[in-house]
Amino acid sequence: MFDNKNILITGGTGSFGQRFITNVLKSSFPKKLIIYSRDELKQFEMQQKFDHPCMRYFLGDVRDKHRLKTAMRDVDYVIHAAALKQVPAAEYNPMECIKTNIMGAQNVIEAAIESNVARVIALSTDKAANPVNLYGATKLASDKLFVAANNISGAKGTRFAVVRYGNVVGSRGSVVPFYKSLIAEGKTKLPVTHEEMTRFWITLDDGVEFVVKNFQRMQGGEIFVPKIPSVRIVDLVESISGKRDYEVIGIRPGEKLHEVMVPEEVAHHTLEFSDHYVIAPPITFFEKNINYKKNKLGETGQPVSDRFEYHSGTNPHFLTVEELRQMDASSI
Repeated sequence: MFDNKNILITGGTGSFGQRFITNVLKSSFPKKLIIYSRDELKQFEMQQKFDHPCMRYFLGDVRDKHRLKTAMRDVDYVIHAAALKQVPAAEYNPMECIKTNIMGAQNVIEAAIESNVARVIALSTDKAANPVNLYGATKLASDKLFVAANNISGAKGTRFAVVRYGNVVGSRGSVVPFYKSLIAEGKTKLPVTHEEMTRFWITLDDGVEFVVKNFQRMQGGEIFVPKIPSVRIVDLVESISGKRDYEVIGIRPGEKLHEVMVPEEVAHHTLEFSDHYVIAPPITFFEKNINYKKNKLGETGQPVSDRFEYHSGTNPHFLTVEELRQMDASSI
């Protein structure tokens, strides 16, 4: 679907953007792949790795709508990956997180509509469901903005959707590379915030594939949630260090014990498909007859029960220590 198309990724120098570019260049022939981010050094380093003639690099911040509009000229698809994501940093610098994650999201929406972009997918997080931290709250607000943007764009305008998933194996700033760096330094015990902690777990390739697939599925207004396994933090420690030896340091500011991707409160408008869930919009859009039970690929979903909740602690699929090792090895 990306052949001869122009694609822009905000925050494109991050882990997702780099893997997305790698995979798309293997399978498609885009006209332009535009990296939009604010770090000139990361862009320079990325240019050494990706020198394909379709690549374009735009220095800019999502806080700057005018620059976004310039970058989105003639763009067909946008992936909004730019965000401030560190939970403790957001707790200590709340307004900076709000400026990027909420006001930046609105800038992306307005620039996309004014530039006649066809489809936009915003990347979200499990922390946006029933948020207890500032980061999650800003991403929930962002999700709401992108869903409602379909009303602003009108019946023939830009279509917006959201992809929400859990922790990405080995992504920049995640716990796996942090643990590995501690082991390389000679640490014998790894820090664990709480020994009962669980998280949703997904590989970078699976995350990229899910986003690409949802560009094909989307009608506008959906929050797509993949069916993925959970991990126990103590199993993760053992998979990396070879032993279940850790030091409990306490939950960090704004951190949850477990994560939820589909809260019970939205079960009444959640649909289950074979490999994912869709949280349908609670508001009526430009077309009152959108049938979210059947997507653009012809896949059909069914309503979940009224008490349904997609919770990392009660997820029926937990990865074993060996599966964690295999997933880590395959994600390199």
